Amino acid sequence: MTLIDALRTHPGLLIFTCVLLGLIVGSFLNVVILRLPRMMEMAWRREARELLALPAADEPPLSLLKPASTCPQCGVAIKPWHNVPILGWLWLRGRCANCRAQISVQYPLVELASGVLAGLCALEFGWSVQLAAALVFSWVLLALAVIDLRTSLLPDDLTLPLLWLGLLLSLLPVFATPEAAIIGAAAGYLSLWSVFQLFKLVTGKEGMGYGDFKLLAAIGAWLGASALPMVILLSSLVGAVIGIGMIAFMRHDRRVPIPFGPYLAAAGWLGMMYADALEGM
Repeated sequence: MTLIDALRTHPGLLIFTCVLLGLIVGSFLNVVILRLPRMMEMAWRREARELLALPAADEPPLSLLKPASTCPQCGVAIKPWHNVPILGWLWLRGRCANCRAQISVQYPLVELASGVLAGLCALEFGWSVQLAAALVFSWVLLALAVIDLRTSLLPDDLTLPLLWLGLLLSLLPVFATPEAAIIGAAAGYLSLWSVFQLFKLVTGKEGMGYGDFKLLAAIGAWLGASALPMVILLSSLVGAVIGIGMIAFMRHDRRVPIPFGPYLAAAGWLGMMYADALEGM
């Protein structure tokens, strides 16, 4: 029996493999979460200097693959065995092996979330094309949610490929037909854009960013237009409850905007996984 045959016929093995793969991917997602906003800022600075006819800044090159991961405090390269998902952080007790500076708990939490999401996808879809698509959808949404929480940014480098991939997958189809995906993408973008314009007209302020429009458009492309009302309602309710709680109990300044992307991402993932159950509630 080949490994593929075993994964097809043994659900437990498939779930275990997806969890393990999710932990590994989660380690890479941490790199994306930390480096992609920095890469965007570097690109903005280069463009600004070009527009102002200033000499190029002497900045070291940065990509998702290079340079190798280092401690942000002492700059010492992280050894491969210290990068083992979750276990490496626990082994080091959340501190750098060289300078003993504290390592953010974000690293194991993202790895754990990536593994759990992958395992739940395997449990729901089994060995199928839907599983492969659901894994990609889950991991990109996770990266977007954490980036938005950290920086209030939803990078086009993630939202737009997710949108186009959703449209392409509708040709199979995976989660939505081409017609539903196209209408979903357009409706997702225009619905939040309309709310944005109305809020700006009434208050003179911008209530959300354009990244939110693109993220909901991507969710619409993946799940179809019929899923959008549930996604918008669920994300709005959760966002409102958490926002009110932060203001009431954590003294969050109501003038400081709260990122909406994590709620959209969570609602989109739930819509993919449990649409029938949610619609029946």
